Amino acid sequence: MTQVLRAENPVSPLVPVVGKIIKIVAEKIDVKTFHVSTPEGEKPFTPAPGQLGMLSILNVGEGMFSITTQGPNHLEFSIKKTGVLTDALHEAEVGQTVAVRGPYGNGFPLDFCKGKDILFIGGGIGLAPVRSLINYAVENRGAFGNLQVIYGSRSPADLVFKEDILENWPKVPGMKVDLTVDRGDDEWKGNVGFVPAFIEQLAPSPDGDKVCVLCGPPIMIKFCLQSLAKLGFKDENIITTLEMRMKCGVGKCGRCNIGSCFVCLDGPVFTLAQLQKMPPEY
Repeated sequence: MTQVLRAENPVSPLVPVVGKIIKIVAEKIDVKTFHVSTPEGEKPFTPAPGQLGMLSILNVGEGMFSITTQGPNHLEFSIKKTGVLTDALHEAEVGQTVAVRGPYGNGFPLDFCKGKDILFIGGGIGLAPVRSLINYAVENRGAFGNLQVIYGSRSPADLVFKEDILENWPKVPGMKVDLTVDRGDDEWKGNVGFVPAFIEQLAPSPDGDKVCVLCGPPIMIKFCLQSLAKLGFKDENIITTLEMRMKCGVGKCGRCNIGSCFVCLDGPVFTLAQLQKMPPEY
């Protein structure tokens, strides 16, 4: 698999750009999506789908986050509340100044995916990095085959990107969205069950070199891979991202290496075939 070339910050991915939060979407109780632009109303930089950016708040800290999608004048970061920096971001309001730098890592292999059917599988907030490629495929619909999204969460209240999964994506020609939750409620009319079992129930065909893009909690990924193997998906056609391992983004801190591989420089996007050649540390 040939990785895409990295999108470039016109200055340097090491130099912070002053940013401003222009919109905040509450996805669920502990996840918010932040739309970040420059004070001049421009996009801080143009990432490839699957790349990441570093967000920071003065006197609080900085962290690496997936860029879940982008608009003509902004980047979107969907962030779960998990610590000091994310707590501060969740307390921020529209107009808050932040610093943003990037892009970091290699994105999804667009040339490899073009012309093929794509199966997207996401669990919980793991849909965030996959969403960037989904929206790219939707915006460039003629360059891809059929699209299918299989997405699951713990409960209906934990579903994220509801406007996309319930309204926008199901309306796209040649695109199907299948949802499941671990535990339903009185109002939930969809499937109840874990994502791996739901995959086997739906039984998507791997014919035609279909590509599968997968991201979610590690335990979900483990059992999804077993389900995909039963269905006949090729290891080289299963793509995932190890973006949670990224720290400095430039191969200097040594906290993301798997053997001789540096996730921030060689990834974070890998095929299952590539991962199987690495030490079993991921």
